[in-house]
Amino acid sequence: MSSPRLKDIPHNQRDAPPTQPRDLPIGEHSPHADEEMSRVLKMAPLRMASDPSSGVITFWRHDPLHDVVKPMIDHVVMAFPAEPVRFERRDGKEFVNGMTRPGTVTIIPAGSSSRWDIYQPLSVVQLYIPQTTLERVAREAGTAAPSDLVERTAHPDSVTSRLLLSAADALEGSAALDSLFRHQLTDLLATRLLAAHSGSPAAVRPVMGGLSPKVLGRAIERLRSDCDADVSLAALAADAGLSRFHFCRAFKESTGLSPHAWLRQYHLEQAMSMLRDTDVSVVSVAAALGYSSQTAFAAAFRKLTGETPTDWRKRMR
Repeated sequence: MSSPRLKDIPHNQRDAPPTQPRDLPIGEHSPHADEEMSRVLKMAPLRMASDPSSGVITFWRHDPLHDVVKPMIDHVVMAFPAEPVRFERRDGKEFVNGMTRPGTVTIIPAGSSSRWDIYQPLSVVQLYIPQTTLERVAREAGTAAPSDLVERTAHPDSVTSRLLLSAADALEGSAALDSLFRHQLTDLLATRLLAAHSGSPAAVRPVMGGLSPKVLGRAIERLRSDCDADVSLAALAADAGLSRFHFCRAFKESTGLSPHAWLRQYHLEQAMSMLRDTDVSVVSVAAALGYSSQTAFAAAFRKLTGETPTDWRKRMR
């Protein structure tokens, strides 16, 4: 997909102060982050996944940028998978001249505005997370209500960066599997933001004990379902009578795996059984397991086994 070129602006305008001051009140007319980023970048994201209960994850590969990012309703977290790119950010109070690098994150709190000058094409994974998601995760984790997030620009944080970059792998593939992964990942990133990038860092209390055998059995039965059962994290947690935060930790305590990792392992075992014991085509196996394409299934299978489905089938027969 080719992205449209942005017009270069005169050098004297690049040095002009932003037309919007930072930390403006978030009004009813403030855009959501996906809308504002599409306006600023003058393109649609290459890949995007949205969940109203958690947030939005997008992947962009955009051209040089010279524009003001207006105040948004959502918090924006960015991580950078590729080579360093020079940028400048101005907000009327602060000027930052630096490089985007793998292992760093940029955080634009909701309501913040600044001018950005990015001088080369840039690949970036972005998370748009509502304040309500931070408040829910803080409540479920038993911490105090979150204070404002701290604005960060190319801030070293390999933990948050790795978590967010891993989301790019879940923007295509098996719908049920990737949706469950995104739910867990968004909650985990929200927990990380509260602990490391909040004005008053939150201390998350450890969770002790797993699920009862009855509750665990219901959760596994739902995950194994071949019908259109809702296997979202919200549905699994509600069925167990727990918050999403506590369900994830209790499930892992009981099984040794997160719900997403358990479902991924179950799908792998199903795929291996079908490839080994039947003559059904690889395309049909991918469709039966809910993958969007044979390519997406083959990539997921190879990531877990080191082999393509076709090569694995040949070796096992």
